[in-house]
Amino acid sequence: MTGICSEQPCPCQSGLAYEQCCKPCHEGIAPSAEALMRSRYSAFVNQDAAYLLRTWHTDTRPPSLPMDGKTQWFGLTILSSEEQEDDGVVSFRARFCEDGEWCELDERSIFKRLDGQWYYVDGNASFTPMKLGRNDPCPCGSGSKWKKCCG
Repeated sequence: MTGICSEQPCPCQSGLAYEQCCKPCHEGIAPSAEALMRSRYSAFVNQDAAYLLRTWHTDTRPPSLPMDGKTQWFGLTILSSEEQEDDGVVSFRARFCEDGEWCELDERSIFKRLDGQWYYVDGNASFTPMKLGRNDPCPCGSGSKWKKCCG
């Protein structure tokens, strides 16, 4: 995966460096459904369609995944994560900006493990436009107020 320095904080916001978090998944096999979810988020941040397709279950994988660079991802929050045998469910919230519109994606993702490898199957997603006030924290994560940063 290009564009993410090993020592940088991981884009999935685990609190670990990329080298200790999503990089091993990008170079090999994710050890859990949650690790795969986090690594797929990091792949979206870095526009890595090849990884996303490679980790998508063949029963539901699209033939291609165009990445036009219009979507910028700014935050991932894991709401819950469950695994039983070879089935996993991860619920998460992600913030993004596309064409100047800030939104939140809430998704409950389904994962399957086949031959030791986790795959994304599908998810139930909803998108909500963010209503930001001048004095709200900026959703980009800068720590500044919306009006002094991206607003």
